[in-house]
Amino acid sequence: MSALLKQNVVGVKVRPHEYVDDQRDTLSVFRIDFGATVRDANGRESVILIELQKTWFETETLRFRQYLGVQYSSPKNVDSKGYAPPLVAVYLLGHKVGDIEEPVLYVSHQSCDYNGAPVTKGLPNAFIDSLTHDSIIVQIPRLRGQINNRLDMVLSIFDQSRVNVDDQHALRIDGNLYGGDAEMGHILHRLTLAAADVEIRRRMSVEDEYFSAIERRDTEICIKDKQLAEQKVQLDEQEVQLAEQKTQLDEQKVQLDEQKTQLRASVNLLKSLGQSPEEIASSLHMDLETINQFLSM
Repeated sequence: MSALLKQNVVGVKVRPHEYVDDQRDTLSVFRIDFGATVRDANGRESVILIELQKTWFETETLRFRQYLGVQYSSPKNVDSKGYAPPLVAVYLLGHKVGDIEEPVLYVSHQSCDYNGAPVTKGLPNAFIDSLTHDSIIVQIPRLRGQINNRLDMVLSIFDQSRVNVDDQHALRIDGNLYGGDAEMGHILHRLTLAAADVEIRRRMSVEDEYFSAIERRDTEICIKDKQLAEQKVQLDEQEVQLAEQKTQLDEQKVQLDEQKTQLRASVNLLKSLGQSPEEIASSLHMDLETINQFLSM
């Protein structure tokens, strides 16, 4: 695992960003950029960029990639030597990622040679770190109160299984679980202040209305898509039936042409034997007009 994902954080600063998406992202995705100073086991300090992104939708990967692309191409993220600080993308997901059960995933890049053997000499390297990034993916629905480490303790505050039945905007948190922990107490205090803020609660209510409208719209789209899919299946079936009917008609036409050829041959044979048109019609049990048509061909 990359050492970038587990280091002591010395300080964190919020970094302004100019990336604005005036479409659905303003409702579905929340982004904050941080510059974190971290200290490794040898006491060396370095700065890494942290892109914190939160989403409620399962189809936001393109938007995430577009946003990361903006960060990679921004001159503000490159130093005077042409290198960029290491980048860590943190995703807080309001949905589950497939069948992955771990609530927190550390996704790190690894340098290998042609045979797949890890390369360690000369790493970390500023050039490589400028072109790759690590990720931390948090599945909020997978947070179920299990606290095995410091990270689990911090994330337990956001455990959605603690949602207040009477107020979906609030979580039932037992402060005694974090008694004596100054850092956790500070986090709880900040969150409690935010929950009591009238403007924040108003914005959450407005957000709920937006999401309800989006959900209704998406439901209507899904229903229409299903109807269109069913109609397409019906049209495809009709096309298959028409193709089968055409095949049958073509086969019948071939059979009729063969019968006409055989009749013409029979008429010409009887004529060559000296029979009159009337006699040929009687022999073949056909009307005289049809016999004359064959004789005129």
